Amino acid sequence: MSQQSFKEAILNKRMLICVFTGFTSGLPLYIIIQLVPAWLRVEGVGLAEIGFFALVGFPYTWKFLWSPIIDRYTLPLLGHRRGWMFVSQLALLVSIGAMGFIKPDLSIWTVAYLAAAVAFFSASQDIVLDAYRRELLPDQELGIGNAVHVQAYRLAGLVPGSLALILADHLPWHIVFIVVAAFMGVGLIMTLLISEAIKDPMPPKTLRAAVIDPFRDFAQRQGLGTAALVLAFLFFYKLGDNMATALSTPFYIDLGFSLTQIGSIAKLASLVAVILGGAIGGIVMVKLSINRALWLFGVVQIASILGFAWLAEVGANPWVLGTVVAFEYLGVGLGTVALVAFMARMTNVLFAATQFALFSALASTPRIFANAATGVIVERIGWTSFFLLCTMLAIPGMLLLFKVAPWHESSTT
Repeated sequence: MSQQSFKEAILNKRMLICVFTGFTSGLPLYIIIQLVPAWLRVEGVGLAEIGFFALVGFPYTWKFLWSPIIDRYTLPLLGHRRGWMFVSQLALLVSIGAMGFIKPDLSIWTVAYLAAAVAFFSASQDIVLDAYRRELLPDQELGIGNAVHVQAYRLAGLVPGSLALILADHLPWHIVFIVVAAFMGVGLIMTLLISEAIKDPMPPKTLRAAVIDPFRDFAQRQGLGTAALVLAFLFFYKLGDNMATALSTPFYIDLGFSLTQIGSIAKLASLVAVILGGAIGGIVMVKLSINRALWLFGVVQIASILGFAWLAEVGANPWVLGTVVAFEYLGVGLGTVALVAFMARMTNVLFAATQFALFSALASTPRIFANAATGVIVERIGWTSFFLLCTMLAIPGMLLLFKVAPWHESSTT
């Protein structure tokens, strides 16, 4: 790729939109997996209960069930995609802000119900943002566009994972949640300013067609055997790192770090890693094929899991924490970049919402159901053994690359 074409690939309006879709998509997820567990731990909730709290994220694994509705129907405002964006983002702002007014020690089930509502609105937003991004990006920009989206997605984690924790040492929790909820305004402003990616969309004529055609198309294009392997790969590729990071904030708290230490160290280390990861991911996704990126980033992803085992042995060392957090943001972030680009490549733009929802639901399933058992596992075998187990669980996904994304295939899309 020439220098001119490389600049054209990264310096355009579509990449800027991908920054905002990534940030507004990542924010609610990190509230659920970072801020809520820290809040519950500080309020005295046990690790096992916090682990089971991962089940509130079940909408992420079932979102393909209502994605055909989003594909089929257009709301009477802003257009086919933007209308759904605005409604889901407004619902997220309200529900996130309301969460901090609940006392976990008095009403843990109310917290669970509201967290599940946040997950539902977040999953619904992801459906339409993924579809919009697939319609927006030409095939040659799928790699770099999704790299930008994922790094902005990871950057959003600094709000609930760093800023909110620092504020929580000085402000009441309900103020913290209101501040975090206000960041959803980024998504609302983006939705109002952008245009529809397709000027004259042609949604499915019937709900039946919206449900059946995307699955039929995927099976016919790939063949049943290959389609099954692709779906298995989407499940296993990030199984290990999803489990390893499920209880990261309670892990740091158990080691003896204060909320301010966690927030400030994580802020600096993860910010540097996100910027570095964005540069590396963008360059690699432009210069190399998606297949090779899956191999390279997968290896880094596995190595980043071992960093947690190292930290568990060292203890509350701020320098080791910073190193581990930076490597985690770099390794896990790069692995996500390659996986999302792979999912986009597997998607037919005509059925973007439902097919992308199916693929991303499978990729997020380990984060929801396997993570629910992480608290119990840690209490039985300890933190170090737990992270070594997560490393082993990352291997099956890498082995499936031999079938679904061979190294020797060098397609750039």
